[in-house]
Amino acid sequence: MTHSAFTPKPQGPALDQIIKLAIMAVGGQGGGVLTNWVEDCARSNGYAVQATSVAGVAQRTGATIYYMEMAPMQDRAPVFSLLPAAGDVDILVAAEMMEAGRAIMRGFVTPDRTTLIASSHRALAVSEKMVPGDGIADSQEVIAAAEIAARRFIAFDMEKMAVDAGSMISASLFGALAGSGALPFERSSFEAAIKASGRGVEASLRAFGAGFEAAAVGTVETPRSVRIKTSPGAPSGPKNLVDQWNALEARATSLPAPVRDMARSGLRAVVDFQDLAYGRDYLERIDTVLAEDDPAKGYELTLEAAKYIAKAMAYDDVFRVADLKTRGSRFARVRSEIAPAKGAQMKLTEFMHPRAEEIVGMMPSRLGRRLSASERAMRVIDRLVNKGRRLRTDRLLPFAQLYVLGGLRKYRRGTLRHAIETEHLENWLAQALSYRRIDYALGVETLRNRRLVKGYSDTHARGLSKFDRVMDGVALLAGRDDAAHWCRLLREAALADEKGEQLEGALKTVRSFASQAETTLPN
Repeated sequence: MTHSAFTPKPQGPALDQIIKLAIMAVGGQGGGVLTNWVEDCARSNGYAVQATSVAGVAQRTGATIYYMEMAPMQDRAPVFSLLPAAGDVDILVAAEMMEAGRAIMRGFVTPDRTTLIASSHRALAVSEKMVPGDGIADSQEVIAAAEIAARRFIAFDMEKMAVDAGSMISASLFGALAGSGALPFERSSFEAAIKASGRGVEASLRAFGAGFEAAAVGTVETPRSVRIKTSPGAPSGPKNLVDQWNALEARATSLPAPVRDMARSGLRAVVDFQDLAYGRDYLERIDTVLAEDDPAKGYELTLEAAKYIAKAMAYDDVFRVADLKTRGSRFARVRSEIAPAKGAQMKLTEFMHPRAEEIVGMMPSRLGRRLSASERAMRVIDRLVNKGRRLRTDRLLPFAQLYVLGGLRKYRRGTLRHAIETEHLENWLAQALSYRRIDYALGVETLRNRRLVKGYSDTHARGLSKFDRVMDGVALLAGRDDAAHWCRLLREAALADEKGEQLEGALKTVRSFASQAETTLPN
């Protein structure tokens, strides 16, 4: 939504002397270009300018801070600071919403003087991606804080605005800065700085103009998290395969209404992962759970099974990774995100780091088990393969290697990795159904524990370790009235941090319950 325009507060006295401007941007957002434009614009208007930068480490510890101070040229040269100070910034430009939040936390934004200009889009930080569960920060909290912390706050999706104009976000940020009126320069001066750069001028001016107009009315656009539902197109291919798919989809559609949509999504996922026969296996597992469900509970057990059985069956292995990396849809998505200039060549490098476990997992089950049981064999294999590799999939040979590897998925059912995953799935499902017979809610929560297992290589190993520890804790809780509640708490603790420290604390509490129960049992 868009808040109505408002009248800016009178300019502070600092703007009559030295103007202090900070820009926070991560790599690829053109923070350096934006700084150069501002510097050129200021100098053309007779201002002395000093610009510095303090590099961040991508988004692990924050963005690069480009800091500028400027003042009208006088007889005596002004003395400028090299770094921004808390409570002493007139204009703060953030190229992403969480960077605005970081600026507020560091005290760079104050209600008595700071104009805060931020793009409302999100570029997830490393810290958000590292969280095992949903680590995405809430943009609404930043917006609420900004409206209090800043003298004036302007925010809208400048990334989308720039993409629509065929440019980079630096151009729309520059337009927003000009349109805000926070700098005492005419629009023509800003545009002249873009023209003088000589690169992508027309597209940059379009993005600049869009940012200028939006900022001139004091727009504060609240990000909306709306999921757009897309219906898959009609299947195409040999008639016999299309008929088999239609039969499977009809079978999923015949399930109870609360389960139907999830089962159809899960069916598409597992068939895409393997084949139509795999889809039949998926529906048979759903039917097994449905037979033990309770309609009075809204089929909650089957709904969770439809979701997490699909995730368990469509696990990430070497074949899957290779297949996804060589799909035409992926190249189209990467090209749309990078938006290379017309005529420019796009180079795509894949970073691969296989372990011995991945190599042995691709082998036939019997051979793989024999090798994995030998520490010496695993050490030798690991020494041979556990090396960082960079494959340029814009080149024929590396692309062909991954393409052929992805095509080997038809042999997946005979591999060691598939045998392990299937065994794990069956044990988990059987345990959930056994708990359901004594406690419906515990059965549902046990199914949800599968959320902990995801990813590939080391990520998968860590998730599997947490899953096993949570399930061990659930075994101690079975039979208690609050077992489902504690199962959920254990899972949330496992998702809360990568190291598992919170999970260990929760497990200690659960073990104390178990030990107390044992001591109170009669002899």
